[in-house]
Amino acid sequence: MSVGFIGLGSLGKTIAKRLIDQGVPLVVWNRTKEKALDLGVEIAQSPADLSKKVNTIFVMVFDSQASEEVIFGKEGLVQGDIKGKTIIDMTTNHYRYVEFAYQELKKLGAYYLDAPVLGSVIPAQKGELTILVAGEKEKFEEHKSLFEKFCRAIYYVGEVGNATKLKLINNIVLGGFMEILASAIALGERAGFDKELIINILNDGAGKSYILDVKKKKLLEEDFSTHFSVDLIYKDLHYAQDLVKDLNAFTFSLQNVKEAYGLARAMGLKDLDFSAVYKVFKRT
Repeated sequence: MSVGFIGLGSLGKTIAKRLIDQGVPLVVWNRTKEKALDLGVEIAQSPADLSKKVNTIFVMVFDSQASEEVIFGKEGLVQGDIKGKTIIDMTTNHYRYVEFAYQELKKLGAYYLDAPVLGSVIPAQKGELTILVAGEKEKFEEHKSLFEKFCRAIYYVGEVGNATKLKLINNIVLGGFMEILASAIALGERAGFDKELIINILNDGAGKSYILDVKKKKLLEEDFSTHFSVDLIYKDLHYAQDLVKDLNAFTFSLQNVKEAYGLARAMGLKDLDFSAVYKVFKRT
C-alpha cells in the first residue's frame, strides 16, 4: 500500500513520523516545504503530484477551508490521478463539509473516510491516539492496519459525518475541562495558595482527569509550547456551536467556554497550546 501524507503541523508531523518509524514509506506534501525536510522521505511538488504517486492519502490540516483547498483546489488532489484512491481526512472538520467532500469524491470514483483523531502530540508519539472513522466499512477495514500503527483505540461509527460530529462533541468536553481547570488554578493562586499545591489537590479531588495529567507540567512551568493550539480549539468549538444549532439543542456552557479561548486569541496567544487559557484567568 503506497501512502501519502498532507499536513505537517504539530500533530500531523508527529503522526507522519510515527508511521515512518513503523515502517510505512510515505510521500508527503506540506504548504511550508521546510517542515518536511527532516523526515527523510519523498516530498511531492503539490497535492496533485502526490495523488499520482500513492493510493492512500492522509490529510490533516487546520480546518475545512484548508482541507477543501488541498483536495479540490488549484493543484489539489483531484487535479492528479484520484480515481480509485482513498482520502483519509483526519482534520477536525465542519460536519457539513465532510458530507460534501464524500459526495464530490464519489462522483470522481474516489473514496473519502471522515477520520478525526482524539489526542495530541504525546499520545501520538506513543501510538496511543484514538481515531473515529466514518465512511464505507470496506475501506475502513482495508486501512485498519494503518490506524493500528498510531492509535490504541479505533472506532468505526457508520456514515460520513458521524465521526466529525462525535469529535466536536468530545472537544466541547476537552475545551470545557481545560477552561475550568485554568480558572480554578488561577483563583486558588489569587486566594494565596501555591500553584503546585492547588494542582495536586485538584488532581486528588474533583479535577482528576486526563487533561490535568497531560497539562500539569505546562501549567506549573507556564511552558505553553504547542501541542494543540488555542486557535484550533476555538475553531472546533465554533463548529460545535453550529452542530448545537442544527440539532435544535442547547448548552449553557459552550459559548462562554469558546469565548475564553476567543479572549486568549485577542491577547495574542492563538498559536500557543490551548492550556495557555490559564493566562487569561491569571491576568484578570
